[in-house]
Amino acid sequence: MKLYQKVLLGSAGTASAGLVAWKSMFPWIEHDLKIINVGRKLMKIREESMSSLLIDKFEKHVATQPRKVFIEFEDNLYTFEFIDQMACKVANIARARGLGPRDCVAIMIQNEPAFVWTFLGLQKLGVSTAFINFNLKMQPLIHSVKAADPKMLIVGSGESLLESVTEILDDLAGIKVFAQGLGSMPAPPGVESFDPLFLAALPTPVSPIVRSSITMEDICCYIYTSGTTGNPKPVFINHAKAQGIGTALRLVNLNGSDKLYTVLPLYHSAGGGIGFFGAVIPGATMVLKKKFSASQFWSDVRKHEVTVIQYIGELFRYLIAQPPNKLDAVHKVRAAFGNGLRKDIWLEVNKRFQIPEIAEFFGATEGTTLLLNLANKPGAIGRLSPFLSMLDPDPKALVKFDYGTALPIRDKNGRCIKVGIGEPGLFISKVPDILVQNGRFDVYRSSKEANDKKLVRGAFKDGDIYFNYGDVFVLDKEYFLYFQDRIGDTFRWKGENVSTTEVANVVTGASFLEDANVYGVSVPGHDGRAGMAALTLKNGCSLGRQELKELYDHVCGQLPTYARPLFLRHLGEAIITGTFKQKKGDLVGEGYDHNKVSDPLFFLDAQKETYSPLSPSDLGKFLQSRL
Repeated sequence: MKLYQKVLLGSAGTASAGLVAWKSMFPWIEHDLKIINVGRKLMKIREESMSSLLIDKFEKHVATQPRKVFIEFEDNLYTFEFIDQMACKVANIARARGLGPRDCVAIMIQNEPAFVWTFLGLQKLGVSTAFINFNLKMQPLIHSVKAADPKMLIVGSGESLLESVTEILDDLAGIKVFAQGLGSMPAPPGVESFDPLFLAALPTPVSPIVRSSITMEDICCYIYTSGTTGNPKPVFINHAKAQGIGTALRLVNLNGSDKLYTVLPLYHSAGGGIGFFGAVIPGATMVLKKKFSASQFWSDVRKHEVTVIQYIGELFRYLIAQPPNKLDAVHKVRAAFGNGLRKDIWLEVNKRFQIPEIAEFFGATEGTTLLLNLANKPGAIGRLSPFLSMLDPDPKALVKFDYGTALPIRDKNGRCIKVGIGEPGLFISKVPDILVQNGRFDVYRSSKEANDKKLVRGAFKDGDIYFNYGDVFVLDKEYFLYFQDRIGDTFRWKGENVSTTEVANVVTGASFLEDANVYGVSVPGHDGRAGMAALTLKNGCSLGRQELKELYDHVCGQLPTYARPLFLRHLGEAIITGTFKQKKGDLVGEGYDHNKVSDPLFFLDAQKETYSPLSPSDLGKFLQSRL
């Protein structure tokens, strides 16, 4: 046994030593103890939650607090009782069409109460649900729907959604399509209006006996990965995992008296899993917003007396970009729960909005573990200390990796190699034995190849299976973890690996920038990729000579030569996905090609010591020069 294990175990068994002795030997121990205590509490809550399905918990709230408001949406209040009645209508419609336990229905509905009661209605029958991203079109949409093998597709209200689906009807042969929100308007050919059925359906309760064969191992829903590489892939979310995701907000003590503000899309694991499921379990009120609005965010929070908010890192960046308001810190929010809050804005968020608790976490829809930063440590995503590792039945590790393959590097014995303090490492975590069936752990429904790529077998001993998150972290001396990069979000230039996240953090330090999307672009005659940054300006700012000079001096002063963006693109507005993640695919494909890019382009002009406008004639000269 290692020395620190002996000391810790000895200290743990000596009451007189106490926390003071622990802290004197291991200053970081208090952070571990907090995570352990919270973890035990969460495990207890999860164990208790496994006694019944999510829909059973919802129906219990309907019985005990029918008149309590479950959803506040666009100045309308929806009680548990009303939502249940609407869900019963959906269930009776689905049942009349022969749907039952273990069938699948795909739903493509925006953030609105109909999403909630449609999902709950299908759950009453034991029908699993595929959450389709309503922003998808054409091939990605076709793939997403068919990948879940649904018997029915229910499209929510909104002309754009219906148009997207009617464009692909020929490719959805065998899948019955229903459209909500048409009212008295006729449905297009190949689509049936859901509204007449809904009006005619009775809110007759559905007996739980109908779903009595459903177990925690059965599929509750499919939540898709973002599709940043290839098409979106449906992740198996069984009933046990759905409730595990739904208990995450208990880490900030979400309870029935809270009001949770949900602006993240419900088709995603953050909005739908952590938010919606998280509100169902304790019977909290969910303040639902159709679409994130930076200008309306805090006024909504004050108006609805919100107590807990969810965030994605970029969300706070957009909030900070709003003009300061004397009411910024006037609210009842006691906790913010989310991920991706960059270190460069964490302190500003604390100062300006004065949220008592910011709980940063790291996880993945298809992942098997959760990391937590409960110490309000700016930029940290969690902890990975010797003490926590010793107690963890399903250990995690940072290992050496190959940037090209995004896979761990093995030693002469074929085992993964752990990295040291301050060294970038690929994050992997052991798949719990209970999730492994006959040597397999199924992540995605539709892609065995993609499934196998996420697994690392024989990582540290024969037979073990680890999950590869594809994320690179760095561990500091206090054992706090920091996100450095996503494999694929790096580029290699001049023999060096460049982190787009690190470069973006530096670039956005310029006073006039709201955000910077950094990526690598190919350069003829050169190996690897050169850095390029797509810029979004703060309100009222311009990108003139003075700003370009300031940015040039800024990056040259803080970045090594190989990491400095050689190209700039001035975006008219930020390019974001439905979950506020920066979308790089289109930007990378367009690069600095004047035939594809209408935005102003600039290049790093070492002769003039500034960023200069990039014209087609300048481009040729620049590419021929020594970059």
